[in-house]
Amino acid sequence: MTDEPGPAERALYLAAVRGGGRLRPEELAAADRPTVAALVARGLLTPTATGYTATNPRALGDRLGVELRTRATRLLLHAERLPNILGPLTHAYEAVRRPDGPFGPGGPGGFGPETVEFDTTIDIRQRISELVSECKEEILAAQPGPRPLDGLQMALAQDLSLLRRGCSMRTLYQPVTLTDRAVLRQIALRTRQGARVRVLAEPYERVLVFDRSVAVIPAAEDRSRAAFLTDPTTVAYLVAHFERDWARATPADRHLDSPHPTTVRIGRLLARGLTQRAVATRLGVSERTVAAHISRLRDRYGAQTLFHLGWHLRGQRHD
Repeated sequence: MTDEPGPAERALYLAAVRGGGRLRPEELAAADRPTVAALVARGLLTPTATGYTATNPRALGDRLGVELRTRATRLLLHAERLPNILGPLTHAYEAVRRPDGPFGPGGPGGFGPETVEFDTTIDIRQRISELVSECKEEILAAQPGPRPLDGLQMALAQDLSLLRRGCSMRTLYQPVTLTDRAVLRQIALRTRQGARVRVLAEPYERVLVFDRSVAVIPAAEDRSRAAFLTDPTTVAYLVAHFERDWARATPADRHLDSPHPTTVRIGRLLARGLTQRAVATRLGVSERTVAAHISRLRDRYGAQTLFHLGWHLRGQRHD
């Protein structure tokens, strides 16, 4: 039996309520008997000498709430214990010397040749999940196009675990990704734990790199297959391309949270061509205060110089 009453149970319960809170046996069809039995089992109907009486659903909600919270607590405790339970198996697996291959010495675990392809989404996700769990230092991710919300939600717990154990995570997105507020919230949950995100308004290819030793790229135009690469030269080439794109990308902070109002005003004045000293005079604050806000703007836009920052802010001159 599910936690919540189904459509037939809801309809019969509402019929009982409309009938003054009672159901008489003669009012019921033979097909209603399983539904009545389910409502009695849930405690929404109570048998009486003359039929059935409806009870307050609040009691059912309170009881189910307690049961669900208890179940969730048990699952959380089991999740906390699971790494220790699997610890001996993990140590045995990692202690085995592996042959050279995509996941051989120096890289995450596994066996096989220097390139492995997976043909199903389930296999691809499972292998990527394993690489995230085994990652020790860094994940680089270039993710063009919209990001499926369900995929981000499924990976959240594992990504947060990776960040908490000290690994770094850098991700490139295209602007279209950050137009979905639910996706933005998922990204923000990661950046609050130290993940870094930048936006690049240019075409680029999808790639994941784990510890600079394993790279994952699409192996089909429709991305139905993925190739897992470990050749050092190939992986280094992909990392170099990622770093080039990362350097040109813009930090995504401005998409994740709103800047301070004073920072916005300073940005608008800079966009009009005012100098740092002129901005300080206009706002009646110290140059040091203006410099601090300019530093935040530089971080937000990835600008190295005031000229570069002014170029990024040029679209705000009409404000």
